[in-house]
Amino acid sequence: MPVAGLDHFNLRAPRALLDELRRFYVEAIGLEEGWRPPFRSRGHWLYAQGRDILHLTEAGPGEARATHAATVFDHIAFACTDADDAEARLRRHGVDYRIAEVPSTSQKQIFLRDPAGNGIELNFALGAQSTEPDGASGA
Repeated sequence: MPVAGLDHFNLRAPRALLDELRRFYVEAIGLEEGWRPPFRSRGHWLYAQGRDILHLTEAGPGEARATHAATVFDHIAFACTDADDAEARLRRHGVDYRIAEVPSTSQKQIFLRDPAGNGIELNFALGAQSTEPDGASGA
């Protein structure tokens, strides 16, 4: 069974945090809410370019879920376009972030955290490959 790629990722959270995560990923990150099968649980499927990539699911009654990322999971990366627009959107929503450039690739990275503390990377291809490392950290 060879793996063909990443299909989606799922975040489970209590109702209030679930709603905050939906707003964050739609308004600050730019995903679009779309069709979701009629599951019994509450949730949202969020899309990028017509493909569901983030599933948000309400944690069940009595289900304990951490509200911070305290495991080996560091971040999820989104391939993006228009870094200037992304930065403006993050500033409008008061989201703290840091910028890095990937050495030798001319890729710009914007790192931030969602309302639950999960790491997010917005990755932008900026052009031809560079041969000059800049010492920036990255993923």
